[in-house]
Amino acid sequence: MAEASRIRPVERATGRSWDEWLEFLNALGAKDLSHAAIAEKVQDELDGKIDNPGWWAQSVTVTYEQHIGRRVPGQRSDGTFEMSVSRATPLGMQDLLDRWAEFAAADREVLGLIAGDVRVSGTDKRVSWRAKAKDGSAVQVTSEPKKNGTASLIATHTKLSSHELSSELREKWGSIMERFVALL
Repeated sequence: MAEASRIRPVERATGRSWDEWLEFLNALGAKDLSHAAIAEKVQDELDGKIDNPGWWAQSVTVTYEQHIGRRVPGQRSDGTFEMSVSRATPLGMQDLLDRWAEFAAADREVLGLIAGDVRVSGTDKRVSWRAKAKDGSAVQVTSEPKKNGTASLIATHTKLSSHELSSELREKWGSIMERFVALL
């Protein structure tokens, strides 16, 4: 069953109750459709009616898939899991990522998680530090600006094999981020 924390934002943004969405999705035979097919039909339904129809179509679809038991929170449509943690900081976007890269290059816990080379890339909207993890999953730490000139740091670990591993890594990345932010 989908969590109420996911349903309420869908209802507010789309102007439809969850019962109305269930009626619409059940009429489509959504239980037998792929994630992409459901999202496409929901986006067609929302197009021209709300801002960001593609984003909300994904949200409706994921919430529905959780509702019918096709996936659990944190699970992607391909069956893998992901987790993310974020922390607000007093630094600007580029300075924050530069300091993160320096910290990560010397931190035993970070180094214990990653394998191979780190790649850094970015735009005016965000700068990211990426690495493969030792288990074949992927890690991305992103610095995103906030309106007041500061930035948030978001650690995302994707392609995880289980919900349990996702929970374990959420704790681990949360701890890493806390140690990093305490140094700022």
